[in-house]
Amino acid sequence: MTQNNSETQNNPDANPWPREIRYKSAEKILEVDFEDGCIFQYPAEFLRVESPSAEVQGHNSAEKKTVPGCRHVGISSMDPVGNYAIRINFDDSHDTGIFSWRYLYEIGQTQDTLWSGYLAELARQGLSRDQ
Repeated sequence: MTQNNSETQNNPDANPWPREIRYKSAEKILEVDFEDGCIFQYPAEFLRVESPSAEVQGHNSAEKKTVPGCRHVGISSMDPVGNYAIRINFDDSHDTGIFSWRYLYEIGQTQDTLWSGYLAELARQGLSRDQ
């Protein structure tokens, strides 16, 4: 479920700030409520394959890797990073992604597009979410 507020969406200088962060372990969903009223629900699998780490994103957009086999991944813990981000520790041992509030907001806004692109890339490369 996503609610939108045009003030933050139309202002690239706005700094999205989370009001509340909840991990629903049974559903493997991270839910973040932002101050502007936007609420994003991120499946752990989605966060894992969109991790901002160099391991996933590379050092430029041409180096982005398609990560297979994450359908059942969960979040084992989260650690604050200053006052601007969280480090998400996944139960597949991936723990190098630092998810800034801005990054979480941006991928929340584009989640459907990013997910569709990920699924298409898996298919193109002959990979599976279950590998």
